[in-house]
Amino acid sequence: MLHLDPFALRTLLGTDATPARRAITGEQGVALPPLVNHHVHLHLFDPAPLAAHGIAGIVDLGGDPVALARRAADGIPRVAYAGAFLTAPGGYPVGRSWAPAAISREVRSTSTLAGAPGGARTAVDEQAEFGASVIKISLNSTAGPVLDDDVLAAVLSAARERGLPVVAHVEGEGMAARAIAAGADVLAHAPFSEPLGDDLIAAAVASGQCWISTLCVHAAGDRRVAVDNVGRFAAAGGRVLYGTDIGNGDQPIGVNADELALLDGAGVRGAPLLATLTDPWPRAERIDGVLTFVPGPAPTGADEVPAWLARATVVPEEELLRE
Repeated sequence: MLHLDPFALRTLLGTDATPARRAITGEQGVALPPLVNHHVHLHLFDPAPLAAHGIAGIVDLGGDPVALARRAADGIPRVAYAGAFLTAPGGYPVGRSWAPAAISREVRSTSTLAGAPGGARTAVDEQAEFGASVIKISLNSTAGPVLDDDVLAAVLSAARERGLPVVAHVEGEGMAARAIAAGADVLAHAPFSEPLGDDLIAAAVASGQCWISTLCVHAAGDRRVAVDNVGRFAAAGGRVLYGTDIGNGDQPIGVNADELALLDGAGVRGAPLLATLTDPWPRAERIDGVLTFVPGPAPTGADEVPAWLARATVVPEEELLRE
């Protein structure tokens, strides 16, 4: 009979980890809260296998708001979404092969008038009316024009009126600094274009900004920069969210052990690593009705946690008996 030490589990993974067994099969393992991938693009992959491979919730950060609003709201994985990218005229991702026209809105003015064509408020209102939980802005100076300071401020103001956090895609020199100074709530990718100074990282932490990891999607040079930035951000007290940008390249449809290993290597280890996955953002509460189950022996040290979490699956809450 498998023996799992509750104290050892709590020491390694925090109070959310408990020994459990499946009521029907008797299989033993560890119960965890529902896991969330905080950065995906549903128009680029089939989400059906996610639950079998440990992911109960996803956050779509750039898609057709109409198609996203038509999805069933109570299935697993549970979906929160941003709707379309809000970008400058001709800005990223307009014209990209993977980005159909429906997933971008070109914001042309600071207008606060409801329904004004190309206005900041119009763009935000559209996403909100189609059920968006967050607003996504694009600040990618490597791929075309970016929102100017006035339009950026107008978008953030309109989102604040709606009570919606703003997620920024930042790419290119100085773009992370712009997003931090403007008050963006979340960065869609841990900054990878340049090393950030300690003062800038401290400002991001002080503002309460979160960073979504997405370390695996980068080539080696950008990846090294991103790992270093996210490690220093986390060490300074920053809140890191697990996300892999599923749909971007060939990735596992489920918990990505390589992404977790990179976070672990950046110093986000053990209980803090698990917290990046179990953070319900942008939801206020964790997903109800399901739990994560990792069968078999528990890890005995932090080095084992990434590969161990990749064995996770999603099960109905009533199927697990806590021990």
